[in-house]
Amino acid sequence: MSGFDSILFDFDGVLLDSEPVHCACWAEVLAPLGVTLAWDFYRNNCIGIDDREMLKMMASQSDPPRDWRELWAQYPSKKELFRGRMAKNPPFLSAIGGLLEELSGAYKLAVVSSSACTEIEPLLETAGLRKYFDTVVGGDQVTRHKPDPEPYLLAARRMGVQRPLVVEDSQAGMESARAAGFEVLEIRDPRDVPDFVRARLKTA
Repeated sequence: MSGFDSILFDFDGVLLDSEPVHCACWAEVLAPLGVTLAWDFYRNNCIGIDDREMLKMMASQSDPPRDWRELWAQYPSKKELFRGRMAKNPPFLSAIGGLLEELSGAYKLAVVSSSACTEIEPLLETAGLRKYFDTVVGGDQVTRHKPDPEPYLLAARRMGVQRPLVVEDSQAGMESARAAGFEVLEIRDPRDVPDFVRARLKTA
């Protein structure tokens, strides 16, 4: 066992490749309002931040600027659209289950995400992965979102751990984990997670 006592995983872009689905669902519900959300903008600016921050950014950049709360009013529709699409086939990498099975006996595990628990928990259950995690921290459970350290500090406090390894793909998420005082393993592609995590634990 390495010097780490736990592993905290971001969700979107780490455990599953759901960011394109999030983007497509937001684009669909915002289009009737005359708001266009392109994948390049979403990928470069919106991954890892709270949805409200994304919409405030989009509203301020509209011509003319508009009230972001008009866009936020579409969140329930986006959430239902996302839930329906993801429930059919959650895009978890097939190797993730084996990795979590291997880690669960030696480390406490958690999911720490800006997405709401109502978006996370059903997908973990569908894929048979929820049993591996000691806790799930969603964006609906904190008052300050990534890049603030609160989400990662909350997960560590719930599990009573001191030295987590955080597995993250977004700049906001990495800043959040480092501000909490935790070591970060950066991921650029969900397919890299099993090999990268195993390699980092061997050197700890």
